[in-house]
Amino acid sequence: MLITDPSQLPARLYLAEQVRALDRCAIEQHGIPGLILMERAGAAAFELLRARWPEARSITVLCGTGNNGGDGFVVARLALQAGLTVRLLQLGDSAKLRGDALTSAERFRQAGGTIEPYADLDFPVDLIVDAVLGTGLERAVSGPWAEALMAANRHPAPLLALDIPSGLHADSGRILGCAIQAQATISFIGLKQGMFTAEGPACCGAIAFADLEVPPEVYRAVEGSARLLRWQAFAERLEPRARSLHKGDCGHLLLVGGERGLLGAIRMAGEAALRTGAGLVSIATRPEHAALIASQRPELMCHGVVQPEELLPLLARADAVAVGPGLGQGGWGQRMLRRVLQCDLPLVVDADGLNLLAQEPERRDGWVLTPHPGEAGRLLGCSAREIQSDRFGAVSRLRRRYGGVVLLKGAGTLIASEAEALTGLCREGNPGMASGGMGDLLTGVIGSLIVQGEPIEMAAEMGTCLHGAAADLAAGGGERGMLATDLLPAIRRLMNPEAG
Repeated sequence: MLITDPSQLPARLYLAEQVRALDRCAIEQHGIPGLILMERAGAAAFELLRARWPEARSITVLCGTGNNGGDGFVVARLALQAGLTVRLLQLGDSAKLRGDALTSAERFRQAGGTIEPYADLDFPVDLIVDAVLGTGLERAVSGPWAEALMAANRHPAPLLALDIPSGLHADSGRILGCAIQAQATISFIGLKQGMFTAEGPACCGAIAFADLEVPPEVYRAVEGSARLLRWQAFAERLEPRARSLHKGDCGHLLLVGGERGLLGAIRMAGEAALRTGAGLVSIATRPEHAALIASQRPELMCHGVVQPEELLPLLARADAVAVGPGLGQGGWGQRMLRRVLQCDLPLVVDADGLNLLAQEPERRDGWVLTPHPGEAGRLLGCSAREIQSDRFGAVSRLRRRYGGVVLLKGAGTLIASEAEALTGLCREGNPGMASGGMGDLLTGVIGSLIVQGEPIEMAAEMGTCLHGAAADLAAGGGERGMLATDLLPAIRRLMNPEAG
């Protein structure tokens, strides 16, 4: 079955080796010949091709010498039989074709097709199909292979990638030298985790999926590596509030931050917490900021604090604490963070709270850490580039070192916790979120969900999806120029699905 609706994609993600295990299980234990799976893959890809580009009359298929190339031969044959003009360009020595890929190449020839050695793409065509490199790629693409991929990217025709864009690492989502930048990708049997984080979303475009009609028992044999998280699944848990509810039932969140010159961050976090539904939100900030924030948003209870002991009565009334937005890394921020870390309340730590934590690391269970790649690098003593090169590995290392729940922000935000065996991955959100203040909102959202009774693991996953879904609504007016505060009306709307 071909799935093109993003909301209907399977929730389970896999490593490349796990997908190969699914393939072996289907062939060896359930008696489905590999050639049949290849035929089904090609047929599903051709179905997507026709549905997405119905006006295409000429296609060029770039084929490698492995099974990914075999899928491409099937697509080329079906296109030829449907009356399309087909040009198939072979990368690598066609004498290396083996097994099912060789059989599919022969069937293409028998249908009247011609296999040409790849030379260039300097000719007009309506669509290019990428069937060059599959999920087993582990080294950088170079030489003629890299030249072909870059030529395909430069060509004005749209690109359809089979199984995974060539050059994209299936497990990490990093680009190995260069990679196809597809408008659409169809993945077979199991969705690869690298397609959804780091450079994966930019390379894959719209993602479709075909299970190739393998039986459910195949999927029960392989656990998978990660889970796709969707706001809609969390929204279905929300119920209208009881008519007898009062503010004390909805929790009290304390936010700590707002060093001189940085009051905007803590104010936005506070409003996000209110819009998510917290009953009470207190802010501990520099005295000169307290009155100003209260005048802007009087529902926030603002307290000027100079010494850490002044936090004690505020901590005594709170159900959870979020620390970091606008905290700064000076003496005031350091003293506030140390005092907060001495309490036993659930915590959300972000921004400068994380930067200070990197200087004096500690481990605990009852907190949510929300680093972006730069902050994650400081927490692990490496560069942001190293974090991005293996985001799944980075979030796992962070959780092992610091405990609790770790949320690694970015394209395909990752959430790791001891309570969940498989890392969560949020697809919600868009490039419009690349602006200041977005992380401050997320801190307030997660803290708000915690004080409303959600376990920290659930609050992190639900809050991340809510935050991203709100950004997607806000992006209706365009991604460029979107402000963090543009998300606030959408957050309230999404938290009240019964209001329509």
